[in-house]
Amino acid sequence: MKHHAIAALLAASLAVPALAQSPAPTADDGNSVLATVNGLEVTAADVAFGLETLGQALERFPEAQRPQMVLDLMIDMHLLADAAQKAGIGDNPIVEQRTDYYRTQTLRDLYMEDIISRDVTEDAVRERYETEAAQVEPRKEVSARHILVADEDLAKDLIAQLNDGGDFAALAEEHSMDPGSKARGGSLGFFGQGQMVKPFEDAAFALEPGQVTPEPVQSQFGFHVIQVDDTRVSEVPGFDQVGGRIRDIMIREAFMAELERLKEDAEIERMVPTPQ
Repeated sequence: MKHHAIAALLAASLAVPALAQSPAPTADDGNSVLATVNGLEVTAADVAFGLETLGQALERFPEAQRPQMVLDLMIDMHLLADAAQKAGIGDNPIVEQRTDYYRTQTLRDLYMEDIISRDVTEDAVRERYETEAAQVEPRKEVSARHILVADEDLAKDLIAQLNDGGDFAALAEEHSMDPGSKARGGSLGFFGQGQMVKPFEDAAFALEPGQVTPEPVQSQFGFHVIQVDDTRVSEVPGFDQVGGRIRDIMIREAFMAELERLKEDAEIERMVPTPQ
């Protein structure tokens, strides 16, 4: 992901049992034991990791209930894992295979957390925002509405009715073939150059607020009657609006850059063809 992604940005279920009624678990530190299951401990650190891992799956539940839900889930996990161990499943080779996989995944994640905490700081994100924002040119936008019809003569008749004081919204709701805008009286909201088909865009940007196109505007969709409601100069979104997304872009960039650096010095041999 190159820097132009930010410029473009600037310019343009968890299955759990019924909730227990006991209070949410709390602890002073991660080593505090919140429960034991057949002698196996569940600590506050375990619950904190569960909350982080489950992430979005918990978002539909009240925040105050989530720690208790995760604790209940971990108790169930320990019960089942203990039963599996007693049943001899722990000797299954797939257990070691999956343990190695998750260990590798965890090492990867912790390594990248170190890289990100070093390279993608709050100051670095803000500096990136300011650099990109300075390169974004303000642009004119118009707020317009239209009536789209298939027949040019009908479009001309609608223009005549508007010139005689006809209500644009009412005519759009009655005649327009555009289902997305007709319910809003033909309104398309604000848009900038490059967002509409060229004949429509050229006609709209040539109008002043309140003006209607003197002739129907033809595009591949039919004939448009266009009225401009307002114009404005777009502003660069504030850091609070896009800072989080800029950080996500920088994290992806840091990940890919580090991966490429490691590949340059690594010996990688594929034993099978790469899947297509």
